[in-house]
Amino acid sequence: MKKSFKFVIVLALVSIAFVSCCRTSGSAKNPNPLSLWTDTAPAKKALIEYMKSVTDEKSPDFIPVEDRIAIFDLDGTLILETDPTYFDQQIFDYRVLDDPSFNGKATDAQKKAALESRNERKYMPLGAERENLVASVYGGMTLDEFDSFVRKFMATDQPGFNGMKRGETFYKPMVQVVEFLTENDFTVYVSSGSNRFLVRPLVFDNLHLPATQIIGSDVTVIADKQGDKDGLSYTFVAGDGLILGGKSIVKNLQMNKVVTIVREIGKKPVLAFGNSGTDASMLNYSINDNKYKALAFMLMCDDLVREYGNMEKADKMKQASAENNWIAVSMRDDWKTIYGDGVTRK
Repeated sequence: MKKSFKFVIVLALVSIAFVSCCRTSGSAKNPNPLSLWTDTAPAKKALIEYMKSVTDEKSPDFIPVEDRIAIFDLDGTLILETDPTYFDQQIFDYRVLDDPSFNGKATDAQKKAALESRNERKYMPLGAERENLVASVYGGMTLDEFDSFVRKFMATDQPGFNGMKRGETFYKPMVQVVEFLTENDFTVYVSSGSNRFLVRPLVFDNLHLPATQIIGSDVTVIADKQGDKDGLSYTFVAGDGLILGGKSIVKNLQMNKVVTIVREIGKKPVLAFGNSGTDASMLNYSINDNKYKALAFMLMCDDLVREYGNMEKADKMKQASAENNWIAVSMRDDWKTIYGDGVTRK
């Protein structure tokens, strides 16, 4: 019995030592976390070196787990935003022009905006008029109905590409970045200019992030029996359901992205990723006057072969990166693939 007992104790100690060794050595983690990035990519080198320094308790750059916050823009940073256009614009056009359940309900203004978007690639300028027009086409839908509507649209073919659905347009190298961060105990947030309720199924199905880590533009939500009463004048009761109110509250772009970080996260991110000038405030807020070592990355849409790039915009973002101390990411030069095998540009 004594020999058996000693054997159990020794076995337990060996197991503890093995687990401890694995944790400290990181052998349980992906040994090549950014394999879809070229070895010469400045962003890859910067991220790997950064991760080593901020996760090492002996490093002066060490960041406690609770403060490892990363934030990503969505369109053009994590997913396709070209050919024909942003996901939220595509689904608006479909709702107005093609959705059988909305047949005969579209206003002249809604039809005009959808037709100009689809046929002429002409979009209404940002502002309250556009946002209220977009929000209005979903007014009266329950949250479950809208979620189902979005998911059905995600399952349709993505125009401009072979072998890809609209819900599969995530950039594979950027998905790897998210996985790399979560493996190293970062909490990853997505901050989009698109409708929050539209972004949730897209991000959850592809990145598996919970709704609490998804920030977007906000629209009104009301009780189905609330009518025109203000929220302060109505009491939710048993039997009530929630529907979309059809009005815009805030467009989550530019300075508004900083405000939503402050309100919804309550901590300054130490990593930020964007692709356009509307992300500039978020990136600058994250890296300036941060008590921790912080980095910001700006994607350049410079791939004209595998993607529908825009060199004018890419050059503009490259210049902005140099001026603002952001790390520029070239889709053309830094990524081995964009959408993975089997996906080609038409």
